[in-house]
Amino acid sequence: MRLIHNLRKYKPLRRKLRNQSTEEEVILWCYLKNSQLGHKFRRQVGFSKYIVDFYCPGKKLVLELDGSQHLEDNSDYDKKRTAYLNNLGLKVIRIWNNDIRDNLAGVLEEIKHQLE
Repeated sequence: MRLIHNLRKYKPLRRKLRNQSTEEEVILWCYLKNSQLGHKFRRQVGFSKYIVDFYCPGKKLVLELDGSQHLEDNSDYDKKRTAYLNNLGLKVIRIWNNDIRDNLAGVLEEIKHQLE
């Protein structure tokens, strides 16, 4: 399936999400930007109507940061979204916000492992 990403109509939303990043997104971005893990990552990339937190095009890897709102309220939405992204050939890794705060080294190790 062809990747349909960064549709023009979602550009203002992608920009807004980049400018209003969560604390955890800012922390993780500090380690992902400038290919610090050996691969290029981009923030707030759109795939059709879905905007992902981080995307590594070289590995087709999506990193999604999840907070408490993802426990129950969005579980069906998240499942559909993940299935759609998987159908595009993308691998989706979900990371809890509290893991960014409490176990950043472990999160970075897992990301490195996924990039191998």
